[in-house]
Amino acid sequence: MADTADDLLARARSGDRGALARLLSLVERGGPEGRAVGALTHPLGGAGYSVGITGAPGAGKSTLTNALVGQVRADEVPVAVLAIDPSSPFSGGAILGDRVRMADHTHDTGVYIRSMATRGHLGGLSLATREAIRALDATGWPWILVETVGVGQVEVEVATAADTTVVVVNPGWGDAVQANKAGLLEIADVFVINKADRPGLAETQRDLERMLDLTKVDGWRPPVVATTAPTGEGVDALWEAIRSHRAHQESAGTLQQRRSDRASEELVQILAVLLRERAVAEAGDRLAELAAEVESRALDPWTAAERLLDG
Repeated sequence: MADTADDLLARARSGDRGALARLLSLVERGGPEGRAVGALTHPLGGAGYSVGITGAPGAGKSTLTNALVGQVRADEVPVAVLAIDPSSPFSGGAILGDRVRMADHTHDTGVYIRSMATRGHLGGLSLATREAIRALDATGWPWILVETVGVGQVEVEVATAADTTVVVVNPGWGDAVQANKAGLLEIADVFVINKADRPGLAETQRDLERMLDLTKVDGWRPPVVATTAPTGEGVDALWEAIRSHRAHQESAGTLQQRRSDRASEELVQILAVLLRERAVAEAGDRLAELAAEVESRALDPWTAAERLLDG
């Protein structure tokens, strides 16, 4: 008989890593079982703190995350990592396997690393990632790092899934105009200039500080931290910046507001999923009929969709 979500959750909360892995697999698969996990874990969460680590491909996010895990563990604090990978077009599973790049922590019982697939979600994060964060929170992981997949531009969506958002750039990376286009100023709580041993560090620091000077700061000015992840240089300053941002939010009351906004956004996303499922199920043959009219240009797609909703 297959393990139930209740059983897996109880065992995961007792430290059974295999049960936790199977619990997260249910979350990834979604459907009724994944939703059941969400219903069970939601009342048990709230103590964990999530950190999103995002940036363009090649910024060194995986190596930096690996170094940050080591820094967190130096304080003897348990930490879980969700490494969001592109989805396989065949299986839907994660294909990069960032766990390979974090092999330093394989035998550390205070570290849990899980690769998750984006499942084709445009922003690089799926609703399953939010459920996975909740599951890790409910099973006792106090810090949860979410390393996002690089998709050619900074993934703004990570800001809606994490308590603190770390944006990773490299020396020589773009100017203020490019940064504003990428939406960095809106989402970054901490800037990291990784690969700081390369030329262009001072110029990149200056560009970022200049951008911040032109931005209205409401109680928190994102610090700019320089790191060289392979050697660990500057990673202690990054860990301190993350903890400082958490302390600021908790003292100012903005953490609660951020989580409230996140809950509202998630409800809208879930509502869209449920409405889509219901609309497709109830449309039946009418969907194919209207699609044929759209294809023949007898009807525009917006009018067709409205007719489906009216039906």
